[in-house]
Amino acid sequence: MKRYFQIILGFAVAMLVPRLSLAAPAAAGPATKPSAEGIEYFEKNIRPVLVERCYRCHSRDAEKVKGGLLLDTREGLLKGGENGVVIVPGNPDKSRLITAIRYHDEEIRMPPKEPLAEQQIAHFEEWVKMGAPDPRSGDAVVKAAPPPYDYAKARQFWSFKPVRDANVPEVRDVHWAINDVDRFILAKLEAKGLKPVGSADRVVLIRRATFDLTGLPPTPEEVEAFLTDTSPTAWEKVVDRLLASPHYGERWGRHWLDLVRYADTSGCNSDYPVPSAYKYRNYVIKSFNSDKPYDEFLKEQIAGDLLPRPEKTPEKTQDKWDGIIATGYLAEARRFGSRAAEFHLTIEDTIDNVGKTMLGLSVSCARCHDHKFDPVPTSDYYALYGIFKSTKYAFPGTEIYKHTKDFVPLVDGEEAEALRKYEKELTEIDDQMERLVQERTPLLVREKQRELKEVCAVFPVARHKRVSHKDDPGLPEPGQRSLLQVKADMAELRERQLRLEFRPMTVEKAYAAQEGTPADAKIQRKGDPQNSAETVRRGFLTILGGQKLAEDCKGSGRLELANWIADPKNPLTARVMANRIWQYHFGKGIVQTPNDFGARGKAPTHPELLDWLASRFVEGGWSIKSMHKLIMMSRTYQLACDDEPTNSAVDYDNDYLWRFNRRRLSAEEIRDAMLFVSAALDESPAGPHPFPPETEWRYTQHKPFVANYDSHRRGIYLMQQRIKKQPFLEVFDGADTNATTAVRAMSTTPIQALFVMNDPFAHEMAEKFAIRVGLAVAEEDKRIEYAYKLAYGRMPTSEERQMGHEYLKECREKMKEAGLPWDQQTKAALASYSRMILGSNEFFFLE
Repeated sequence: MKRYFQIILGFAVAMLVPRLSLAAPAAAGPATKPSAEGIEYFEKNIRPVLVERCYRCHSRDAEKVKGGLLLDTREGLLKGGENGVVIVPGNPDKSRLITAIRYHDEEIRMPPKEPLAEQQIAHFEEWVKMGAPDPRSGDAVVKAAPPPYDYAKARQFWSFKPVRDANVPEVRDVHWAINDVDRFILAKLEAKGLKPVGSADRVVLIRRATFDLTGLPPTPEEVEAFLTDTSPTAWEKVVDRLLASPHYGERWGRHWLDLVRYADTSGCNSDYPVPSAYKYRNYVIKSFNSDKPYDEFLKEQIAGDLLPRPEKTPEKTQDKWDGIIATGYLAEARRFGSRAAEFHLTIEDTIDNVGKTMLGLSVSCARCHDHKFDPVPTSDYYALYGIFKSTKYAFPGTEIYKHTKDFVPLVDGEEAEALRKYEKELTEIDDQMERLVQERTPLLVREKQRELKEVCAVFPVARHKRVSHKDDPGLPEPGQRSLLQVKADMAELRERQLRLEFRPMTVEKAYAAQEGTPADAKIQRKGDPQNSAETVRRGFLTILGGQKLAEDCKGSGRLELANWIADPKNPLTARVMANRIWQYHFGKGIVQTPNDFGARGKAPTHPELLDWLASRFVEGGWSIKSMHKLIMMSRTYQLACDDEPTNSAVDYDNDYLWRFNRRRLSAEEIRDAMLFVSAALDESPAGPHPFPPETEWRYTQHKPFVANYDSHRRGIYLMQQRIKKQPFLEVFDGADTNATTAVRAMSTTPIQALFVMNDPFAHEMAEKFAIRVGLAVAEEDKRIEYAYKLAYGRMPTSEERQMGHEYLKECREKMKEAGLPWDQQTKAALASYSRMILGSNEFFFLE
């Protein structure tokens, strides 16, 4: 047992050591120039809230600055007000501003009338932890508007130039390259004086490819078949087999769900469940498996309800409802607060995600002002805003309006109409109930005042001047209804509501988008919906063509927008996706800021290769699977992970790909691999989650929906919330469900090592792994061998065999000393050994 703990301790230390060099720097002080990420975080999450909720009393435009505190400049924020400093960068708990917005202190609560949403408070806390990055200057408010962008000059920036089908370069080592991808890579290596390392061995290759394309390890049989196939097409056959696997869509669909911040809940302050959200998830998986052309994939998600609806046939993978379900992409936009007044933030979230995911641009920075770095004026932002404002989003329910509405029925005719009528009636009841609550509030206050007056009459010493007035506070104002009347109306409404809820509609429906009332949007000064300026025509970004909707357009403009984005002439769409495919294979993109192809992003390391890949992508019918094969058949993809000191001295980060980058498995890969090698994985696709019936939903911001529906299906099918991460995915760095995740941050923490040692899931998988190994072979040496084949895809070395025998022997002795029955000692020892195997770095990392 001592050796076991030494090994586990070694794993924990190995997991922790890299953390020393990767630790985040200390919080930036006020003089530190904010990073691009910090600026974006401020512009997206902090400035809009300051403008909307704080500037009225705390800006130089305010009639009277309250407390001497100015929040419209960085200098004012850091200086503080009459009561001192309000921000301590890096320390939210010592920042008075955070104390105020948390509403924990009776003496200091801001904003005074209504608190911020919990997610907004969390954003401010995170912002202060980051060091309160703030790009504003002292003259930010009074500075004149910047001159119009010089679009001719802006189009000379690399990402706005038309995609150029670059010529394949000549290389000196003509024998090294297998295909043209290699020639682009080798030409750069030769120019930098770098030499690629050798190729990886076949065990490493098949494990790499199987995880890359399916998110699962190869079976011993698959490894053996590849090792014994001496044909020149052996590697190609492996790639083709993996691309045809149904697990391919689960792996690559997960990448897309990261980008579109997929979740099974709404994100409002009570985080209402969305039972039909899974349909969009499954649509994404099916689209990748069928190799749906990427341009069609994008069009369906923005305007699938407006595209022709095909009838399903045995020859087609497209269902007639897929187009509608695809617009779940729009419906997935985050919801905020409890009222419709926050819906402009949902539109902002939509624009932000469309910009970053599909175009690689931070368009939402133009919500409050013209983009500071990229040629995106505020007018362009609101040209897009009008399109989505003209769209009807499915409503998942909130604390105040508890019932769903505007979900799209996946039926035709009378059933669809019945669902609409049912939702409409419940919505009307919610609206009436909210009005009655507003009417009841002052009456309740007067009732409390009356009760207090009666107490004061009995105990005069308790009298307070605030309740001494001429009129009897227990009586309603002239023309005002009594509290009893309002309560009676509420009871009647509640009875109607219950009658409807007890006969719920069973019509299948989709969390999707529909056409709304078409209308152009007004520019919102400083991003404030209450401070509007001129109206702008709905249309596209000027830098990408600036198309506008026709004057006689009767729709929202989503179909036109979808076509503009997916147009092969758009210089960004193909580049962005080709870069993402490359990134997911090599660990980082040719552009290492995959969501930002603008001035604040990084320039491509291989610009000619990126354009060549984008050209092949479009030329190949936007086939993602063809791109996989093109990349994976290259020698570049098949390189070993070996280090080369001479190369490292020139290119430490391996930007030019002289070797393959070692990576840790993602959270889902770790979990799925544990299930898979333990023969515990349920490989069937998943349907809806077991949410409580909608009639039981009474979630509030104080008692939000929180659940965890674990299963043995793949990680992509786990229920994912917005206010609380699924526990396993939280430990191993799952995607953020509140914002697009272009690159997952990989942490190394003690919790991860402790999980392997102590978590019930890890113990369960180790026991099942031990049972699988024990039942497969009887001889101990063969068991060690089989365990290595299952977990690592290779045979153990002689030293590893000996260590395994010694470990198992020591374990059995310890089990015997502990009094475990003799017939359970071998199984327990093998389970302990299995836990060591499944917790090793070799299992967690991929070469």
